[in-house]
Amino acid sequence: MKVQLFIPCFVDQLYPNTAFNMVKVLEKAGCEVAYNSNQTCCGQPAFNAGFCTESRVVAEKFLTDFNNADFVVAPSASCVGFIRNYYPTLFEEPKLLDKVNELGKRTFEFSEFLTDVIKVENFGASLYTKATYHDSCAALRECKIKEGPRRLLTNVKGLEIVEMKDVETCCGFGGTFSVKFEGISTAMADQKITNVLATGAACIISTDCSCMMQLSGVLKHKKLPIETMHLADVLASGW
Repeated sequence: MKVQLFIPCFVDQLYPNTAFNMVKVLEKAGCEVAYNSNQTCCGQPAFNAGFCTESRVVAEKFLTDFNNADFVVAPSASCVGFIRNYYPTLFEEPKLLDKVNELGKRTFEFSEFLTDVIKVENFGASLYTKATYHDSCAALRECKIKEGPRRLLTNVKGLEIVEMKDVETCCGFGGTFSVKFEGISTAMADQKITNVLATGAACIISTDCSCMMQLSGVLKHKKLPIETMHLADVLASGW
């Protein structure tokens, strides 16, 4: 099965190892993985800031860059959710709209591609720690991802998963929300960390590096010895 990677901006710049680990897992599952180095952003930051015209320009490039891919897989439910749910609002021309809708059907977040498309849930990973799973808003609400990542994690040897209180509440990142409304964003992250601490977990696992960035920032500020990991990093552990 041929897979084209889409690596979001913040993964490329801040979490490159997560991208490499995603490749390792996909290749172990028997996928033929390709990366188009011409790719850039999906256009979400511009769209969320109100620059729809500029976002459309970036989105058109995305359509061209991934025009021939069998499947597009990304380690970010945020970007995948944007492509699926908001690209159709950027285009009115029937020809382009057809391309957008077709692209949305073959674009997948990493965990749902594993569980729903290739249907592989055990990669022989091992991670001996106690962790809690954080549902990103994009994964939960835009991509309808809930049980898949948890099923993948149950197959990781040595990993104990404990659910935190109010697990479906936002971590407070929300892109530019965390900049424009810093006080609210920080309070939301503080509450999430409080719920994590109550579980006794030594690690927070998520499908979105943006959430990890938000939570790890608060953890470092509070000098708390809790690690954050993307699901791809967990599934590539121990082999």
